Amino acid sequence: MKKFIHLLIIALVVCSLNTYAQEGPRIPGSSSTQTIIQDFGLGKITVTYSRPNVKGRKIFGGIQPYGQVWRTGANWATTITFTEETTVEGNKVPAGTYALFTIPGEKEWTIILNKNAKQWGAYGYKQAEDQVRFTVPAKIRPEKRESFTMGFSNVTTKSAELYMVWDLTAVVIKLATNDDAQIVANIDELMKGEKKPYFDAIQYYYENNHDLNKALGWVAEAEKAHPKAPWFKLWKARILLKQGNNAGAIAAANEGINIAKETKDDEYIRLNEGVLEMAKK
Repeated sequence: MKKFIHLLIIALVVCSLNTYAQEGPRIPGSSSTQTIIQDFGLGKITVTYSRPNVKGRKIFGGIQPYGQVWRTGANWATTITFTEETTVEGNKVPAGTYALFTIPGEKEWTIILNKNAKQWGAYGYKQAEDQVRFTVPAKIRPEKRESFTMGFSNVTTKSAELYMVWDLTAVVIKLATNDDAQIVANIDELMKGEKKPYFDAIQYYYENNHDLNKALGWVAEAEKAHPKAPWFKLWKARILLKQGNNAGAIAAANEGINIAKETKDDEYIRLNEGVLEMAKK
């Protein structure tokens, strides 16, 4: 009963603060809120969390004891939303919004995605509502991070890392998606239209090891429509180099350099020169 009353009081305070914030002057909270959105595959991942500060305190093993469920921030429990099925550290997670709880430890953390996304803190956390839980290593950083920080790094069309850093501790969660078949189908469909996405299609085929001859065919079509575009010469050179045709790559890169010099495009002079240098090795 006491726990229920405690949670009810917190909810009333939060509601009153929200109302106050909407109707007039406001006072910033000590832990600011941040929302980060990352494109991933054909979908998006959104994380909303509050950012407490160290303020000279001992954090993990201190104000946040090891072995206890943490809201992963401050105020409301951190939430993570996937717009499509995503593999999180090898676990398939359906599209949806989840509370992201953690159990910090000295050498590893337990990461929890809980189906009850609207929770103040971890007071109402129930393990029975977990979608998935797993462990990841915890690493000590040489530099202190004052504000709790979450973000995405090493993002590709198929994989990404969600990191959490606070004080001297960092953890990383590996994410994966597999939209390849749908992306290829989308490319085929878009290529039937008037505005063909040559650049994106060529780049996707190159980076994901698809039919490079097909990509070269798109390069040839794009060159006819855009003869003074040094970026298509660049991708032609990159593809030919990847196929082992160094002579062809050298010729294409030189063409790209000459066009870029005519248009005074320093970026594509540099990029084509980079391929040229690799092709000559």
